[in-house]
Amino acid sequence: MEHTHHSTEAESPFWKRKIGIALIMLAVIGVFYVAREHSGHLSQALPYLILLLCPLMHLFGHNHGGQSRSSSAVSKDENRT
Repeated sequence: MEHTHHSTEAESPFWKRKIGIALIMLAVIGVFYVAREHSGHLSQALPYLILLLCPLMHLFGHNHGGQSRSSSAVSKDENRT
């Protein structure tokens, strides 16, 4: 009887494994250290970082001042009248 190991989708994602958690913790500690040691430089860059958030929110689906209701909700309201 031959046993083969196939990777399945049931395996946990990288960030849930022990090595992933350890790397994320190291990254958080590193970001905290850099933010603490270089807070003067970061405060000067803060207005530019805020401006960069707008395009990033557009990329990830933030609706910047547009319609707040989905088209399916609008069509349901139109069907009621």
